[in-house]
Amino acid sequence: MKLTMARGELLESLSIAARGLSSRSTLPILSGILVEATEEGNVSFTSTDLEVSIRNISSALVEKAGAAVIPGRLMTDIIKSLPEAAVTMSIEGEIVSISCGNSSFTMKTLRADDFPKFPEVDPEQETVLKTEELTQTVSRVIRAVSKDETRPILTGVLLSLEGPVLRMVATDSYRLAVKETVSESDRTESIEVIVPGRALEEVVRLAASQKEVKLGVTENQIVFKIGETTFVTRRIEGTFPNYRQLIPKEFETKVSVAREDLVQAVKRVSLLAQHNTPLRLTVSSEDKTISLSATTQDVGDASEDLMAEVSGPDVEIAFNHSFLADGVGTVSGETATIEIVSPLKPGVLKAQEDEGLLYLLMPVRLS
Repeated sequence: MKLTMARGELLESLSIAARGLSSRSTLPILSGILVEATEEGNVSFTSTDLEVSIRNISSALVEKAGAAVIPGRLMTDIIKSLPEAAVTMSIEGEIVSISCGNSSFTMKTLRADDFPKFPEVDPEQETVLKTEELTQTVSRVIRAVSKDETRPILTGVLLSLEGPVLRMVATDSYRLAVKETVSESDRTESIEVIVPGRALEEVVRLAASQKEVKLGVTENQIVFKIGETTFVTRRIEGTFPNYRQLIPKEFETKVSVAREDLVQAVKRVSLLAQHNTPLRLTVSSEDKTISLSATTQDVGDASEDLMAEVSGPDVEIAFNHSFLADGVGTVSGETATIEIVSPLKPGVLKAQEDEGLLYLLMPVRLS
């Protein structure tokens, strides 16, 4: 195989494929990128960790067609270090040679025949999502995705499409994030699928330069087509928790506060919420304030008062400071609202300007 590409285009293709490289696998082949060049001038770059598979197709001056598996991260680092010029890649036997200007490198390759086959997905359901709506929705729920692999269902995001309404839900059993985005498109499809959280994050990054993303679903796989890139991930099987029954139907106390003031106050007070110490919220309807405080034994304490609009009785409730910071950071707009039923029931964070967003937090029992 021998091909020549502009350094910028080659780096972009390698960087996209590198997102699918396995970092923990004991199989050396999974740390490589499969490069396949055709006589028509098409070059594909493929990677997989056996759960996610990514393929990017680019064009090049192909002198000799062929295929080989090259060390993914090392190759990407080499191309990144080169000047902006034409890069020639040639493979003879088990050696790949890279030359650009006065620079030249050689590396060992692996056999293309040993690389896992790229999943050819024939979607049963398909739709098109605008990148903006996808990005906006994912960014609001992704922090609530669980990292606990012993409960696979919670490591995913419930993605529901009902015509123009895109809804995503994520929970790690301590908090719950729900975001609905209404598209201006005339989409009519209905789809419900649990997508791995990590896969959604990668799709959003890959789609940054594109206007839309094509989503396809089969019985056990999900495919995203983003320009010249195809991203395939496994579908998480199982039943997502019935999140609707967790959301309180009514509340006793409602607090509205300037969002940016709340964000900064939570950051400051959290500095003294160490060793899993909760952050305490004290709401006073008479003073029209919400007080944030944290005390860590043998370290110190911190408190801050914020002016707020309060309706309902006084209440004191505590949350995990990290989860509260994530929730407040998720809320958009100028005003954040906190709805509280009681100190032992979940609190709900909302954005006053965004009716489609809800962030629910389990309270921490006050001693």
